[in-house]
Amino acid sequence: MPTIFDYVTAGAIASYVTNNPSNNIPYLGATLFPSRKKLGLDLSWIKGARGVPVSLQPSAFDAKATLRDRIGFSKVETEMPFFREAMRLGEKDRQELLRLQDNSNDQYIMPMITQIFDDRAQLVAGAQVIPERMIMQLLSSGHIRITSNQTRQDYDYNYGFAGSHKETLTGSAKWSDPTSTPVQDIQRWKRVINGDTGATLTRAICTEKTWGYLMQHPSIRLDMNPIGGQNVIMTDALLRTYLQNKLGITVAVYNKIYALQDGSTHQFYPDDFFTLIPDGNLGNTWYGTTPEEADLLAGAKAAEVAIVNTGVAITTIKEPHPVNVETIVSEIVLPSFETMDTVFIAKVA
Repeated sequence: MPTIFDYVTAGAIASYVTNNPSNNIPYLGATLFPSRKKLGLDLSWIKGARGVPVSLQPSAFDAKATLRDRIGFSKVETEMPFFREAMRLGEKDRQELLRLQDNSNDQYIMPMITQIFDDRAQLVAGAQVIPERMIMQLLSSGHIRITSNQTRQDYDYNYGFAGSHKETLTGSAKWSDPTSTPVQDIQRWKRVINGDTGATLTRAICTEKTWGYLMQHPSIRLDMNPIGGQNVIMTDALLRTYLQNKLGITVAVYNKIYALQDGSTHQFYPDDFFTLIPDGNLGNTWYGTTPEEADLLAGAKAAEVAIVNTGVAITTIKEPHPVNVETIVSEIVLPSFETMDTVFIAKVA
């Protein structure tokens, strides 16, 4: 008869996560900063001035993963750039598996196995939140800041973003003001980057709220229809075509959210910002070697390790007393930003 240790293994969980269709839908940041792997994590080299799932919390190395309550099983812990969280399949869950096994029918036991794997897949989903938060912070502020009151960790990575490539609009210049000039603003920002670096800004990122300022703006409507600008029935497609023809930019409206441990939800990219970027990749999402991968992958008898999504380590540890299996998900991750000098960040409202 299969044991608790036969069901929950690092390899099985990794296979389940990899074959899950939702794992094939990347975040926006992941498409702009593709994943790469390196040994360790040399931050000075990686940063270079020329780099709804539940987010993990910052924590410290040499700290045991702390457990958190969830429906059935659970756990969480982290640090920047080291993140770790875990879930435990305990004796009570094991007894339920034994009861279902007595039926000798997979239709009874497989739903519980699927639930166990789904829970652990959520740990991996939470691990994917971390680099996306980092990337969107970079693209809206030029630095990365992650704090946690619970673990008393506070990390602030300053990438040295040029002050001349940032602007905060004030007063009537804010795009929320009908007398503002968003088209001229974008033209000016494009000229700044082109003059400083020779690069051409062809793409932009904003949220639905910021996109709404452009959708409703009188000057854009008037430019579309000089005779009766206010009578233009604006659509997303119309505005996209206008911006492409007028300014040569394609805008990604990004409203994806993540959840924190307190249940609150947040947008990866903030409202009231508009970031202009060039074509191509902007940097890389670098994954280092976690302690689990470095020390346990070689073949510890009580632990199994598998790697998914380039550098996310899934570790299962057998504990004989009390009898349970702890699943730990960990990562060391930080984006580089090689094209930072060819990006313009504007706070428009």
